[in-house]
Amino acid sequence: MRDIAALTFVTLDGVMQAPSMPDEDRSGGFDQGGWAAPYWEGVMEQVQVEAMAEPYDMLFGRKTFDLFAGHWPDVEDNPVAGMMNAARKYVVTSSKQPLAWSNARPVSGDLAKSISELKSRAGPLLQIHGSWQLLQFLVGQKLIDEFRLWTFPVIAGSGKRLFADGTVHQDLKLTKTAPCSNGAIMSIYRRG
Repeated sequence: MRDIAALTFVTLDGVMQAPSMPDEDRSGGFDQGGWAAPYWEGVMEQVQVEAMAEPYDMLFGRKTFDLFAGHWPDVEDNPVAGMMNAARKYVVTSSKQPLAWSNARPVSGDLAKSISELKSRAGPLLQIHGSWQLLQFLVGQKLIDEFRLWTFPVIAGSGKRLFADGTVHQDLKLTKTAPCSNGAIMSIYRRG
């Protein structure tokens, strides 16, 4: 049995929408995209050490997969890119369009069953990056075992929140925390 870990960047007010680029996700009229970019230098070194050093497989929603697939395969001489490009990628999608990144496999049908089956297989950690809609589903199904959060000293005011209204109650245990030099804070929680 392997765990699912959500690696997520959030603002102080819990928004996870479009941390990297202004046009990453403008749904709902969101115009604060790229809010995390000024902090990358201090955060990404910590992310690499704390959340991306060990081998992992990846679990994506289709939109986030397509964003990542448009960037990471072309990055060279970067240990994070090397890990991501080598990882097996499971993509929740109903589209018949091909998955344009190496080692990618579609996941469809009964998602709770399909993802539970992925968890039951031998293999490395399943790590989710972004994928807001998928994350909401998995939180609701209590399929996330660990939350690897980086909270940024930014207030977005609106946007897609990590824990949306109606999220089911879950007890979490803080297992590790550490600040970054730029004011962002890493917090790793496990489901109780």
